[in-house]
Amino acid sequence: MATVIQKFKMDVLNRTDITKLSLTNQYQVNISGITGTLKSYLENVYSVDANYLNGAIGIMCSEATLPSSSFATAEVKDNFQGINQQFAHTRMYLDSDFTFYVDRKYNVLKFFEGWMDYISGDNRVDGINGLASQNYYRRFNYPMQSSDTVGYKCGTLAIAKFDRNFEHQVAYEFINAFPKAMTSIPVSYGDADILKVTIQFAYDRYVMGGWN
Repeated sequence: MATVIQKFKMDVLNRTDITKLSLTNQYQVNISGITGTLKSYLENVYSVDANYLNGAIGIMCSEATLPSSSFATAEVKDNFQGINQQFAHTRMYLDSDFTFYVDRKYNVLKFFEGWMDYISGDNRVDGINGLASQNYYRRFNYPMQSSDTVGYKCGTLAIAKFDRNFEHQVAYEFINAFPKAMTSIPVSYGDADILKVTIQFAYDRYVMGGWN
């Protein structure tokens, strides 16, 4: 059975007339639209390169997770004898993970560390030095304000999934996304490998579209 399945997979990948299955390595991530105040904070305090602030951060994404959702349900009993019924009442959007290569100037790390620092209310204007002398107790910044130049939620976080000829694609746009967690990054004196960091994004909802 395993041999039959493997042969089928090879046929699918090698035959142009049947290559209609989407592959995992054909995608593009776009992160842009961060607010003006956040952008200034990352540039002035964390010295993040302007190219990363203007969308190049998406190129560094080595692995992404297409969004998922589920329904919270309520159970109703005794409407019919012996039958319990479930009804959906709330759609829940689950967090998505994105893994990024870390560049040699650590712009990627500074970008997300600075973003999370901004969320937690750090208002330093004199660079990273002297952090220990800063007041630890902070007032968190607002996620969104009447002016879209202040909040910490992102204007555009999107994944475009396409085929090898770019003829067909589908896009997911995450609405009001922000980094919720940054995984710990192991380093070792063993065999060298590319440094990566995984960011977990929370968001209000996502919209699927862009197909052709």
